Amino acid sequence: MKIFAFFLALPISILANFSLRASADSTAGIILSTKCQGGYNINIWQNYTNGELLYRATSANGNLSLNKGTSQATEGVRVYKFRNGIYQYWVWDGTLDNPQSGTLEVYKNNRILMKQACRKS
Repeated sequence: MKIFAFFLALPISILANFSLRASADSTAGIILSTKCQGGYNINIWQNYTNGELLYRATSANGNLSLNKGTSQATEGVRVYKFRNGIYQYWVWDGTLDNPQSGTLEVYKNNRILMKQACRKS
């Protein structure tokens, strides 16, 4: 019985894994990919249909996926902002000195909690 359940679950998990990736790739395009200090990998996606910004982060501390971000140019550098309850995540696309670097900032109740240097990947 255990072997049967394993062979039944295996194709379903493989199918789900590939279909999720294909779906994400077909509905949104990546606009920024960074690797930040502390092991944070950040990807910003934009939905092709409605322009919605999506935040996807992976790290040893876990993964985070947020929707409905905003984007604005500040002093010649683009910043992407996302909210999750009392937390805000800002991803700076470059710096004035180096367009290949950036910054990840995390705020809690509008106070900075973490700031990590990033490099575009």
